[in-house]
Amino acid sequence: MTTPDPHLFRPTAGFLGAPFSHDLGGAKAAILGLPFDCGADASRIGSRSGPTAIREQAKRLGRPYPPFSSVDPIVELGLVDCGDARVAPGRIDESYEVIEAAVGFIADQGAVPVTMGGDGAVTLPQLRAMGRRHPGLVVLHFDAHTDAYPIEGQNRFTNATTFTCAAEENVIDTASSYHIGTRGPCRFPDIVERARKLGYQVVTADEMYARNIANVIAAVREAIGDRPVYLCWDMDFFDPSCAPGVCDPTWGGVSAREGLGILQSLAGMNIVACDVNTVSPPHDTAGMTALLAATVMLLCLHLVCLRP
Repeated sequence: MTTPDPHLFRPTAGFLGAPFSHDLGGAKAAILGLPFDCGADASRIGSRSGPTAIREQAKRLGRPYPPFSSVDPIVELGLVDCGDARVAPGRIDESYEVIEAAVGFIADQGAVPVTMGGDGAVTLPQLRAMGRRHPGLVVLHFDAHTDAYPIEGQNRFTNATTFTCAAEENVIDTASSYHIGTRGPCRFPDIVERARKLGYQVVTADEMYARNIANVIAAVREAIGDRPVYLCWDMDFFDPSCAPGVCDPTWGGVSAREGLGILQSLAGMNIVACDVNTVSPPHDTAGMTALLAATVMLLCLHLVCLRP
């Protein structure tokens, strides 16, 4: 057993009953909570509590089998829960170091990290860790926002600049990476074109519906092929009518049925990491967003089971 730095993890109740452990010798996947947010938003701070809320709502799921699979992911993957990374909300530099090291520890043991945030800022240190271990890593990012916004002043690392920094740091292959579902008002002009100038492929929500969701996913799958994929699922990809408890709710998103269907349609892709983020419990209604996020996590585990 490889022993991690004790400063990386905090113990928690296991997701879906998976054991809390850092012995990943027999694990094909591991859960990790990332209770971090930048704390910079004027009115919607709270995604630091996302992992706790998702774990609590996951108890309602038991260990069900989605229609497309008869596999128990806990057993099939030898799933373990590594707990929460020892981050400090609002303290970006030290939290990024901890997240990168924690995700790197999981990957180095041969397991797929399946993480829950936290705001969208938690993605950058994970991309650093996984990009180093998977040359040519591509991102499949489902989100209402590109998170490739301009860097303003000294605020380089925020939940809005994650993919700007990822492009500048060359930790992923931007030309083969996709932002899907972009929509809504933005205080910056031409934000979609900006992401494209950074090298990303962008499929806006309007384009996704005009082309038909199934056709878009089929084209993306053909373009990516068997390359290593970092699946990043921001919960505001869903419409706020079914996921109100997020950092930045934006109207015009997919329904729960459509979003979960998209996840199922990714079966067979070479997914090397899953990142589910942006649940904000203080803004949730009866825990429904957290319950939906737990369902997304469960489907992500099935996707790991169905890797080539």
